[in-house]
Amino acid sequence: MSLLRRIRLRRLLGPLMVITVASAAFGAGVMALLSPFSSPGPLSVPALTGHGERDPLSAQRVYNRILPSVFDVTAALQYDDETAQGTAFVFDAARGLVLTNNHVIRDATSVTTTLASTGKRYAARVVGTDTRDDIAVLQVLRPPRLAQAPIGDSGSVQLGDRVLVIGNQAGQGDLPTIAPGIINSLNRTIAANDGGADFTETLRDMLQTSAQIEPGDSGGPLANSRGRVIGVDTAASTGAGTAGFAIPVDSALTDARRIAAGRGGPGITTGGGAFLGVVVAAGDHGTAAGPARLSSAPAPRRSAASRGADGPPARKAIAVPGRRHEPPGRGAGPTEPAGASCLASASEAVMPDRVAPVRYGALVEGVLCGSPAAGSALAPGDAIVRAAGRAIRSPGALASVLAGCAPGAELPVTWVELDGSSRSALIRVSVAPAP
Repeated sequence: MSLLRRIRLRRLLGPLMVITVASAAFGAGVMALLSPFSSPGPLSVPALTGHGERDPLSAQRVYNRILPSVFDVTAALQYDDETAQGTAFVFDAARGLVLTNNHVIRDATSVTTTLASTGKRYAARVVGTDTRDDIAVLQVLRPPRLAQAPIGDSGSVQLGDRVLVIGNQAGQGDLPTIAPGIINSLNRTIAANDGGADFTETLRDMLQTSAQIEPGDSGGPLANSRGRVIGVDTAASTGAGTAGFAIPVDSALTDARRIAAGRGGPGITTGGGAFLGVVVAAGDHGTAAGPARLSSAPAPRRSAASRGADGPPARKAIAVPGRRHEPPGRGAGPTEPAGASCLASASEAVMPDRVAPVRYGALVEGVLCGSPAAGSALAPGDAIVRAAGRAIRSPGALASVLAGCAPGAELPVTWVELDGSSRSALIRVSVAPAP
């Protein structure tokens, strides 16, 4: 198993670094910064020939064949005070569906795509995600006629096959860059994290390549020498040798088609849940549980509240450390009552010194700026005791209520304040950040 960082490019981070690599093929673990970004350009590789391959194309011809189906992806992470960038490719042109890594859009509150061949931008919606296998499906809204990526057979990939990584390196948003290499291991199991968040995932049956995967490449196509996509750029490690990792396209498309059809499964979420925007403690009110550090939105995911932390992978396919942006206003503002304070990120939440005098409820540690709850009088230390007519005895109960609530609906919420007084309000919930 390898433990490495995924690459998505968020915050103002430099290249992500591998935490450990400990597999039969690569030996002992390493810790090293990735090399600085470079721009090899689509003309830098002469030919792609490899073991057992017939009629190989030049790197330029492979690039030209894949380019029309490639999108750059920019995800706004409002409640993390960040953006993230990665890559995607079209797998269903008629419906405007593109495939990328889940870690590219994890925690996203909005997503914009850019058709790499033209530079034109289009809004996109998250159709669904598979957090277990790191796959996400986006629908590009009102795009032009799209070109579908030519898909290969990842089941027929052999050691020594020549490949080409294509992606939005460093989130530069220009024409995609390329990196050549070979397949040097199959069926790898890796554990990857994004280096800054409490998030690690294990991915199995990965393709390993010597091609250099860089931040911003996450979700991009790994193409063979015949100009067909055989994998989804996902992670990378560095040290004694550089290794890139890609999800085999056969399994990635199986997941993507299931998501597009609205079918559930382990780790799969389709549609957008409801979002309230409070950060709640991770245990029943009155316990010593620490802060969830996650916004209390959709159904229980990483805590009783919702989420709100980072999520890309180790040079995991690289999503470009997003550029920071100003939080949607602190303190008094159009969506916040005068005198109220709010959190730019769920990670800022801390356990309040004083809490409401109740025996049960969802303890509020903070309210996220610009969220639905920011317009209410909810404050740290309050305990939500009722929502949608149901008693709330734990953060999980609140998450359950939100899971059954449609975005845009008015949610009746009752809470107890520090002085023991009870208050109620109708709060119009919004669409939850991507899981």
